[in-house]
Amino acid sequence: MIIIGEKINGFVPKTLEAIRAHDDEYIKYIAKAQADAGATYIDVCAGVEPEIEHETMKWLMDLVQEVTDTPLCIDSPDPQVVVDMIPYANEVGCLNSISLEGNKCDVILPAIAGTEWKVVALTCDDDGIPDDPKVKYEIAKKIMAKVDEYGVDHDNILFDPLVTTLGTNQQSFLNFIEAVELIKADFPDVHFTSGLSNISYGLPYRKAINMQFLSLAMAKGMDSAIMDPTSRDMLAAMFATDALLGNDSYCKNYLKGFRNNLFGPKKD
Repeated sequence: MIIIGEKINGFVPKTLEAIRAHDDEYIKYIAKAQADAGATYIDVCAGVEPEIEHETMKWLMDLVQEVTDTPLCIDSPDPQVVVDMIPYANEVGCLNSISLEGNKCDVILPAIAGTEWKVVALTCDDDGIPDDPKVKYEIAKKIMAKVDEYGVDHDNILFDPLVTTLGTNQQSFLNFIEAVELIKADFPDVHFTSGLSNISYGLPYRKAINMQFLSLAMAKGMDSAIMDPTSRDMLAAMFATDALLGNDSYCKNYLKGFRNNLFGPKKD
């Protein structure tokens, strides 16, 4: 599984508080904690006013890279900010994100053509986020036309079909999975990811829904997640599901994760 650690994001209230206070130690702490828990990439999103976003992103990236070599996922709603931050990354990582909204594809895709940078691709456009999986699929096809136009490898695309909140749409998971299946049928080499917590917004005991979403989506082909890798319960669900799906020879990764105290009864 490709794990994108979600905690360094200015849209998370506690993280935004640390960003506003320039709390270096808190940022470094959550960066290292996510890296130690096995994050493939550490998402960095400032979530601040446009006039200070560049300097804030550079500060956050420097702090993260001070404590870990784990590659970054550079994350901003402004595609130019994403591209501008690439030179400050010590390692090739991931960009978040492209879509058919505005000029995102035409700004970001040329910047990663011929490289190993990966990019999250959202199935939305200037009309917003569709519920209909067939519309998600049509958007994905147009994005892939851009991907091919700029010569980006399909393996470097992580589609996020944008699951909606279960509390307001009981078909949200089913629509997500249908979109995954439609896209995967035409583009078998792309990856699939999701912000796990989006599906449970507004509901009690969100972790239960998030864990089941992760397991069921993995069984249908999702091979990445934007998640909190320091959540022992979420990691337990991920390792167990991977083993049950036959992707973990002799449960080696499951056993290693347990021995390394990533999940299970917490060891002092």
